[in-house]
Amino acid sequence: MRRPAHFRLRLTPAGVFWIGYLLALVVGGLLCVRNAAAADIPPGAQKHRADLIRNARAVWGLDAPVATFAGQVHAESRWRPDAISPVGAQGIAQFMPATADWIADAYPALAARQPFNPGWGLRALVTYDRHLWERIKAASACDRMAMTLSAYNGGLGWVWRDQKLAAAQGADSARWFDQVERYNAGRHAAAFRENRGYPRLILRTFEPRYVAAGWGQGSCA
Repeated sequence: MRRPAHFRLRLTPAGVFWIGYLLALVVGGLLCVRNAAAADIPPGAQKHRADLIRNARAVWGLDAPVATFAGQVHAESRWRPDAISPVGAQGIAQFMPATADWIADAYPALAARQPFNPGWGLRALVTYDRHLWERIKAASACDRMAMTLSAYNGGLGWVWRDQKLAAAQGADSARWFDQVERYNAGRHAAAFRENRGYPRLILRTFEPRYVAAGWGQGSCA
């Protein structure tokens, strides 16, 4: 009986060259994607990156969605610690004075109340997000974070009321995108538009940029 011949791959010098060339194209393409994403990130972000990661992991654990929080800071202040909004929100995390007072009283780690200190602001942002996250029920981590961001922007009570209205109208109250986000339990039109744009901007536009730039995982990307 004839034994089957063993197949051996023999690479010629030309074959080795083309394999190396193709690998270089793949690596180069990945670097181009990362560089393009980094170009869309404000220059001031990099110096706060380590601080954000440290605070996010301290509050959320090692699997913290750092890219989500980075996108949120991007949306709030473009990473400017001295930012002040027309309505009085302050610092890198854009806390209103009353919210800064509340969180300083509620969480000992934030007792110093320093909204213009970027370290304090980043710790306050991830802490407040966690506070809201723990009070929201949703079908997925992505939906839950979208509701958390809606609450950060407009208040937790509105998220609950919108969920209740969505359920009453036959929508899925555990899902945000194309479900709860379509329902307005009574906000003014301008406030409603801003609130609905906030989670989409962060999770659909900014979060993917930070994921692509190597900032870690997100909630939806």
